Amino acid sequence: MSAASTQPPVTIQTSASTMSTTPAAPAAPAGPIFDKGLANTIAAETQMSFIDGGKGVLEYVGIEIDALARNSTYEETVYLLWNTKLPTQAELNALKSALQAEYEIPDAIYDMIKSFPKDAVPMHALRTLVSALALHDAEATSSETTPAGIESAKRQALRLVAKTPTLIANFDRHRSGKAFVRPNKSYDIATNFLWMLNGEKPTEAMSRGLDICLILHADHGLNASTFAGRVTIATLSDMYSAMTTAVGTLKGPLHGGANEEVMIMLDEIGSMDNVEPYIKGKLERKELIMGFGHRVYKAYDPRATYLKTFAKQIATDTGNIKLFEMSQKIEGIVLDAKAGKGIFPNVDFYSATTYHCLGIKTDLFTCMFAMSRMSGWAGHCIEQLQDNRLIRPQAKYNGPHEAPYVAMAQRS
Repeated sequence: MSAASTQPPVTIQTSASTMSTTPAAPAAPAGPIFDKGLANTIAAETQMSFIDGGKGVLEYVGIEIDALARNSTYEETVYLLWNTKLPTQAELNALKSALQAEYEIPDAIYDMIKSFPKDAVPMHALRTLVSALALHDAEATSSETTPAGIESAKRQALRLVAKTPTLIANFDRHRSGKAFVRPNKSYDIATNFLWMLNGEKPTEAMSRGLDICLILHADHGLNASTFAGRVTIATLSDMYSAMTTAVGTLKGPLHGGANEEVMIMLDEIGSMDNVEPYIKGKLERKELIMGFGHRVYKAYDPRATYLKTFAKQIATDTGNIKLFEMSQKIEGIVLDAKAGKGIFPNVDFYSATTYHCLGIKTDLFTCMFAMSRMSGWAGHCIEQLQDNRLIRPQAKYNGPHEAPYVAMAQRS
């Protein structure tokens, strides 16, 4: 889509200058410290999300995630993250209209999808297509930290959030041998995605189920993919490059993909009778139970609280209650075995059931994560530009010194 747009500007005010005051940090050490994995390093400031893993708290701009999942919509959540306040009805309508106007992708991108192998890994396809969108956006040049440059980054962000569902749904239709379905610009993002994916308008319950998952996955602090996106935009690269970096990072099994593994596990178990021997066998062998535990949360994942309730409802509505009951039995066994160890279901555990009930293929689950997180990634990149400094950590060298150069004839 070209940079020219007939839509009115949409306010996105993630200004670093309005950040709340935080307690003074301890005096910095005299020199660099080694912090493997950066687990104890604060590398950026954000107003978008707050996590207290010990207490099981996740807030978007101060609002508990459970309250948003019960009451908000994905579009309203995008506005909240990008503007650090809930919208008025007029502001929400303006954002929705601007997003809907950008749902469509260029014909050349449809042609590109047709050229993909039908057995392509979905995250490979998504990463490539997100990058390719930059070829059709005249604003996708180097970023600038000027007001005009930041406004340009915001417009690119809006296009990416709007178009990503079209990319994912129509890649899946291509690999399934089905005709493309163009986006319906009268639908919200969740409804539009399911419309394109399945070729028919979803029920309200199905749209709401996906909408809740999109809200829950929209942002989560400075996780690996968000950090990767901020590193890229900090070089003053363009938003498409930053989002391509983030998608590639999310693909890794230590970050995205956990809900795919949950669904694979449920398929392997197959029936209620197999749940107990399967799970207890894994526990005895000290193997991971997918969908349990989290690097940050040592209490029940706050994103899973309402999702568990909704997963039961959508499973009942779609004739998949056995799947939910299996999940519930797995949870009971693991919690009994891990009592007091801070091992609880995470958001991936029940999102897997929800996505399956919506008819979404298992290998698309990580793409759904990316579709939602595109809003959080972009918001973080806008924050980065508003108070930018090149992200350039040091490495601890542990190799030799003063090693001799050995001539080729003398090497063994």
